[in-house]
Amino acid sequence: MKIAKVEQSSFMLPNRLTLLQFFMGMMLLYLLFISFEIPLVFKASVSTEKGTTFGFTLPMPLLLEEEPEEQPFRVFNGSKLQKVSTLSFNESFTIDKNGEFSELHKAAKHAWVVGNKLWEEVEAGEVKVSNFASNFENENQKKKKNISDSCPNSVSLSGFEFRENFKGLMVLPCGLTLWSHVTIVGTPRWAHAERDPKIAVLREGDDAVMVSQFMMELQGLKAVENEEPPRILHFNPRLKGDWSGKPVIEQNTCYRMQWGTALRCEGWKSRADEETVDGQVKCEKWIRDDDSRSEEWKTTWWLNRLIGRKKQVSIDWPYPFVEEKLFVMTLSAGLEGYHVSVDGRHVTSFPYRTGFALEDATGLSINGDVDVHSIFAASLPASHPSFAPQVHLELLPRWKAPPLRNVNVELFIGILSAGNHFAERMAVRKSWMQHKLIKSSRVVVRFFLALHARKDINVDIKKEAEYFGDIIIVPYMDHYDLVVLKTIAICEYGIRTVAAKYIMKCDDDTFVRVDAIISEARKVRSDRSLYIGNMNYHHTPLRHGKWAVTYEEWVEEEYPTYANGPGYIVSSDIAHFIVSDFEKHRLKLFKMEDVSMGMWVEQFNSTRPVEYVHSLKFCQFGCIDDYYTAHYQSPRQMTCMWDKLQVQGKPLCCNMR
Repeated sequence: MKIAKVEQSSFMLPNRLTLLQFFMGMMLLYLLFISFEIPLVFKASVSTEKGTTFGFTLPMPLLLEEEPEEQPFRVFNGSKLQKVSTLSFNESFTIDKNGEFSELHKAAKHAWVVGNKLWEEVEAGEVKVSNFASNFENENQKKKKNISDSCPNSVSLSGFEFRENFKGLMVLPCGLTLWSHVTIVGTPRWAHAERDPKIAVLREGDDAVMVSQFMMELQGLKAVENEEPPRILHFNPRLKGDWSGKPVIEQNTCYRMQWGTALRCEGWKSRADEETVDGQVKCEKWIRDDDSRSEEWKTTWWLNRLIGRKKQVSIDWPYPFVEEKLFVMTLSAGLEGYHVSVDGRHVTSFPYRTGFALEDATGLSINGDVDVHSIFAASLPASHPSFAPQVHLELLPRWKAPPLRNVNVELFIGILSAGNHFAERMAVRKSWMQHKLIKSSRVVVRFFLALHARKDINVDIKKEAEYFGDIIIVPYMDHYDLVVLKTIAICEYGIRTVAAKYIMKCDDDTFVRVDAIISEARKVRSDRSLYIGNMNYHHTPLRHGKWAVTYEEWVEEEYPTYANGPGYIVSSDIAHFIVSDFEKHRLKLFKMEDVSMGMWVEQFNSTRPVEYVHSLKFCQFGCIDDYYTAHYQSPRQMTCMWDKLQVQGKPLCCNMR
């Protein structure tokens, strides 16, 4: 009874220690309650705050799993840094004037629904992590019976197998390596009448143009769904010539669906002062000596005329391909480029171009006016190429995104990237993302990715995002025509999460001089809106061909002034305008994201003046010294350029491939 009284009195009149213990216990319970309650509130707010979405609620932000005690990535309100974009759609956006959905909207809706399903599987742990290279090989084994379990040293096909079983495509499962070579035995067909107006422009009454040509291409893997495989080497002999009227061999590359500058071999040996490829000239000579352009003829004609020597026509070497005549062509991979020989004689050499590695050449395609009798590829790599992300990703703390401190962010840089571009992202992290302005959080950089068609790659993306803290996932299926949605997500993140003064968009193969970019933006008065980049003026849409834009897609005869996509900057008020109009379902979308930005800035400019700043130092193709941005830079070039900035203190280009 006494004990009960003591307990009762102690409860009624607690001492200081008991009060402190009670208070700490209540705080612990409160923290536990909050940790469960806040995610539920966030999820509910995302699904209801912006109205009805078409088909799903955006997933929760990714949480760090490997180091839960360390939470360095924070926004200004103290919550965990968002890893999944809150960009959402309403069914009413981009409806055309007839009350129907645009084709772009239909593609976006489909990509969003499919992407949500993929992301739910990844978050639920339903997708097992597997080796990318192994999966690639296994899938091609089902389609192409000529691939063994391991990387073969050689692959051979008869003409019948190549034509009937593989539809004109030989798969090189592990790509090429130094000194790999492919030998093709074939016969060009007789020329045929060409009436395609895209190739033969005929006047009424003219005879049809006779054409005989074929294309041999080294192709890479599809990087993005609905995007054609890159042409690592496009080799195109035109036996009857083209617009030049003489036989020609044209070579080129197509990187990220953009063709480069063609190398045309027209029968004249490359100039003595022109760079060589592994000591070989780019183009050999096959012009007859009596041609008026012959170097020898130009130097000896007067002597022959003086002494009365009769003109003797000799042929140094004819064009290497002849209709209905068998040829043996060998393509080999050297230190500096590809070399092509025909019937044992060197014909052309093509230097490696930015963005490609030998291991990327996983397919050989031949089509056109040629009959292939056999193909033999040898000296192939003995191991799988480094497609697996673990080969590229260097999981070290120093490459993680720095914490967002409570400082004014002057510039936010959003980088468009594809899911399997692990090497490109790692190269950016190890190069210009190490700039002191980024380390201090005065400049913030994030990669923006959509979901990949390969589920295992999405798992790898999730792990990469969790570890490095610099990836924002826009949860729709990646599609070339929907890059514009990533650009809107960049604007949204730049103004709402980091509240930056300037917003920049670039690609993952763009090298950025951060200090030069900020200096260029600071030249504009702080009270003015700005749009900075390599501007295009009075560009007209292509109405025919592969990159055609229909009148339904773009009715005007000119695009608005727009900056090239590899790198441009807008002020935050323009970004606010874009996001606001998007959420009000008033933002017009176009499949070319850089043109879309030009269109939005033009609309904004009608209400508030915008200062357009044009500079060629925002390089559209390649690199120039004293650049602001350099495009089409390989991972090797990225690290090389960063080293030159650090060691020499100068913005110099790196031209190695």
